[in-house]
Amino acid sequence: MSNDTTLVLGATGKTGRRVIARLRLRGTPVRAASRSSETRFDWSDPGTWDAALRGVAAVYVVAPAVPGPVHEFTARAEAAGVRRLVLLSGRGADTWGDSSFGLDMRSAEDAVRGSALEWTVLRASNFAQNFDEEVFHAPLLAGELATPAGAVPEPFIDIDDVADAAALVLSEPGRHAGRIYELTGPRPILFEEAVELIARGSGRPLTYRKISPDEYAATLVRDGLSEDDAHHVAEMFVLMERGVLATTTEDLAALLGRAPRTFEDYVVRAAAAGAWRR
Repeated sequence: MSNDTTLVLGATGKTGRRVIARLRLRGTPVRAASRSSETRFDWSDPGTWDAALRGVAAVYVVAPAVPGPVHEFTARAEAAGVRRLVLLSGRGADTWGDSSFGLDMRSAEDAVRGSALEWTVLRASNFAQNFDEEVFHAPLLAGELATPAGAVPEPFIDIDDVADAAALVLSEPGRHAGRIYELTGPRPILFEEAVELIARGSGRPLTYRKISPDEYAATLVRDGLSEDDAHHVAEMFVLMERGVLATTTEDLAALLGRAPRTFEDYVVRAAAAGAWRR
């Protein structure tokens, strides 16, 4: 029998840990699950799924890095009595066409949207926090960020806005059923401008340089990523250069009743926390 517990997958990840805190503050019973949590969950080990799903009403799903597993997971969720799924996906996933980027997210969307469960998809732009928690952070600490991004801007979204949206949707059964929300920041900015804002906010001399996707993939491999992961990240930039993801939407404001946080606000908070201090 299902109860009111919400299962949060990727509980130690960028969005998961933020969603958990928000749900707890709302008084929602939460089960945190990841490979290192008390409730263990591993996409590559289906033997960990059923215990995580037991007694759960809703699940926050972050797609695994490979296509496929969410289909079986969704079937198991239905069998376990889960009623709702909220999936984090990528901005404009249905506009990616023949790109090899995001096959994992598109597979997860197919699984969730094709299920008999109540579902909601949150499609988010690139996170602002990628500059201090992810792949762009180490290069900035070294003084220069080099990527394939050029004259096409990106409407970076603050990950705290994504978490606010996810917690809200998870807390309002029925209201968001069958909805896809395209979540962006308030304005598109160039990567070069983003680095300039970080330089000003942190007080450090930082530079930006545009390189080719192949050069970028090779750099990521040298920095320790697998060739597949490096190619995946580089392909994201190829997709971004098409311009199909550069526009903003009003979906976040409609959901939260306020404007998205600005990139400048993110820089102020991250710089104050010492994100780019050497």
